[in-house]
Amino acid sequence: MRTRFAPSPNGALHLGHAYAAMQAHDLARQLDGAFLLRIEDIDGVRSRPELVEAILADLRWLGLEWDGEVLFQSSRLAAYDAALAGLKARGLIYPCFCTRSQIAAAGAQPGPEGLVYPGTCRALSDGERADRMANEPHAWRLDVAQAQTHTGALVWHDMAAGEQAAKPELFGDVVLARKDAPASYHLAVTLDDAHQQISHVVRGRDLFLATHIHRLLQALLGLPVPLYRHHRLLAGADGRKLAKSEGAAALAGLRAQGVDGPSLLENLRKGLLPSGISWAEPSYSMP
Repeated sequence: MRTRFAPSPNGALHLGHAYAAMQAHDLARQLDGAFLLRIEDIDGVRSRPELVEAILADLRWLGLEWDGEVLFQSSRLAAYDAALAGLKARGLIYPCFCTRSQIAAAGAQPGPEGLVYPGTCRALSDGERADRMANEPHAWRLDVAQAQTHTGALVWHDMAAGEQAAKPELFGDVVLARKDAPASYHLAVTLDDAHQQISHVVRGRDLFLATHIHRLLQALLGLPVPLYRHHRLLAGADGRKLAKSEGAAALAGLRAQGVDGPSLLENLRKGLLPSGISWAEPSYSMP
């Protein structure tokens, strides 16, 4: 029994993070398992090394202790490269040179993560790909339709929502390696959860749909399939989920005000939310 909390050091932790970490921590402790900590620090544009110690301090202030050494994604680059190389050798990924504006101009339709890529670069010849790769920045996309011919129908299980039929086609050909990062969230988290032998993936319901892609990657890469538990999210006064990008109040600020971390966490366990905080809706985003 192993769970994990995996924050990115691109902003200060807020109450939503505290709730997420508590959910993973408490499930592990209830079932006599291990609670692991992973720092997802491979976004070279936004990751800030000085925030790592702040994350650790916030967790300690809350009274959450993790087991074993902290795993840094930046130590896992060789594993991401190996997975990409294997997928390239099987003809399951292709280079993409499109910008966001070009994708929008091509008439892409909305999907779970924004616009669904219309497959523009999938049809390029080998010669054109080679020429453009030598001169243009590019991402690597998964050919989802081709990948599904290798796996057939897939399922995954959420501890609250039950068995789910995987529908990765909802996302279109997702990016597995970005132009500015060695691996996308989808690829890195799938590989890292397997590497850390995570048996129960506990995370917010905003990532519920992403599991459809992760299940496909698990099948392609021969990885074990964990159980999932997607918990509800906290929202601010505007009804929108708490987010770093929206300026959610930092845990460090509460600590500086003299708030007691363990008491705050115990209130969250009981469903007692601070003033101005509510539960985000909808509770699930189902396909």
